Amino acid sequence: MRGPTRTLTNAPDDLAHLNQASVPDWQPTLAKRKGATKHKLLTERIIADIDADILPAHARMPTHRDLARRLKVSVQTVSLSYKEAERRGYLRGEVGRGTFVRSRVTEKADRFMLDRDPGETVDLSIIRASYTEAHEDASRAVMRRLAQSDNSAFMRPCRPIAGLEHHRAAAQTWLRGLGVEAAKDRILITNGAAHGLFLAIAAIVQPGEIVLTENLTDHGIIGLANVLGFTLRGLPTDREGILVEAFEEACAAGGVTTLVLIPSLGNPTSHVMGAERRRAVAEVARRYGIYVVEDEVYKPLLETPLPSFTEMLPDLGFFVTSFTKSVLTGLRVGYLVVPPQYSIRVASIMRVTSWSATNLPAEIATLWVEDGTAMNLVDLQRREVQARQAMVSEILGAHTAQTHPLSLCAWLKVPPRWTEEGLVRVLAQKNIAVTPSDPFMAGTECEGGIRICIGGRLSHTTLSRALRMIAETFEQLPPVFDTSSIA
Repeated sequence: MRGPTRTLTNAPDDLAHLNQASVPDWQPTLAKRKGATKHKLLTERIIADIDADILPAHARMPTHRDLARRLKVSVQTVSLSYKEAERRGYLRGEVGRGTFVRSRVTEKADRFMLDRDPGETVDLSIIRASYTEAHEDASRAVMRRLAQSDNSAFMRPCRPIAGLEHHRAAAQTWLRGLGVEAAKDRILITNGAAHGLFLAIAAIVQPGEIVLTENLTDHGIIGLANVLGFTLRGLPTDREGILVEAFEEACAAGGVTTLVLIPSLGNPTSHVMGAERRRAVAEVARRYGIYVVEDEVYKPLLETPLPSFTEMLPDLGFFVTSFTKSVLTGLRVGYLVVPPQYSIRVASIMRVTSWSATNLPAEIATLWVEDGTAMNLVDLQRREVQARQAMVSEILGAHTAQTHPLSLCAWLKVPPRWTEEGLVRVLAQKNIAVTPSDPFMAGTECEGGIRICIGGRLSHTTLSRALRMIAETFEQLPPVFDTSSIA
C-alpha cells in the first residue's frame, strides 16, 4: 500500500523519523508508598504520564538499562514495569527496535467514530452495510411473519448455549457458501462478529502472550488487546494483507500464539488476500503451530470463492462471520466455527459472558437463510456498494490510497502539508465525519490515511455532495496551525 506517511507533529512527513523520537529528558519521580513495590510505582508513573501527554503517543521509551540507571533501580524493575504497562495497553515492545508509547485507541475511536445521532452531519465515520427501502421492506415482512407464527420454539428455550439446533443447521448452509464445511457441534451462534472474536481469542490467548495482526486493522481487535491483556503486534502489509515473510519472521522470533486477520475486504484498507497468499500464510501457521482467527464479516460480499483458513487448518483455525456488513446492519447475528477440541471450552466462555446468543435475531437470520432473503440482500448490497464505490473512484480517485469495488470503505491519502487531525477537524466543521488512522494502528510502521465509509442510509445525492466537499478540502492548503512541516 502506497501513500503518505502519517504525520503526528510539525516535522517532515517521515514516520521512521517520528518513530525514532525519544523522551531523553523524562525523569519520573517515584514517591514512596507503604506496601507498593518499586515496579508498581514506576508502572503507575508511566501510565499517569501517558494519560497526561507527558509521554506522547508513538514516542520511544528509554531503554531498560538507561532508565534503571537514571532512577537507581534494577533493570528487572524497569522490565517488569514496561511489561505491565504493555499488558495494560499503554506501551508496545518491538523486537530489535525498542519500546514505544501506544495511542489510547479505544478513547480515540470513541472520539472519531460517532455512536450518537449526528444530526446534520454526513457520517462517514462508521463502517456499516448500506440500507435501502428493500431492506426496510424485508424487515417489515419478517416481523409480520414472526407475529403470525408460533414463537415458542425460539422464545422459550435457554439451551443449548451454542445455539438452537435449527439455527446451527442454517449456519451450516450459510457457511458452506463461504467455503467452510463444519459439523454442527463446531458452530456457535453469536451476537455478531465482535462477540465471536472475543470468544475465540479468550479461549486460546493468555494475558501477556503475543498476538499478530495487520499493522492497520479493525479497532475491535486493538480494544480486545487492552481488555484481555495480550500483546498485539502489527505486521507489514501490501494490497493482499500481511506479508508472508514478516509473519514467518515474527513466528521464528518466538512467543507468538495467534494470528488474527481480516482476509477479505480488510478494514480499513479494503485489502483482499488471494488464494495463493492464504495458502502460504496457512503453511507458516501450520509449521509453527500458530492459531489463526479469521474475521470474515465481509466475505459474503465477495463474488470469487477463496479458501478458508479453518478448512486449511482444521485444528488451528477459527472462523468468524456475521450478517451485519452484508445483509443488514441491525441483524447482529454471527457464526463462530471452532476446532473440534474447542467446542466445550468456547461454549463455557459464552455461558459466563452472555449465556448464549439472542434467539430472536438468530431466528430472523435462519428464516432469511432458508427462504433466500439473506442472499437476495447480499446481491442488493453488492450492487449498491459498487454504485457508491464508482462515485468514490470518479470524485476521489486521485486521493485514494486503496479501496475495492465491493468495499464499504475507502482509504484516502493525506495531502501534502496536511495532518490527519487537521483534515478531520476541517471536515467536521463542514459537517462531514471521517476517521484518521489512530484507531486502526496496531504497529508503529504504518502509512497513515483517512478512512471514509460509504454504507448506511445515504442517498447518492448526499454521498456525492460529501465526496466532492472532501475532494475540495484535500485540494486546499491547510490552515497555518495544521501544517505538517514548515519549509
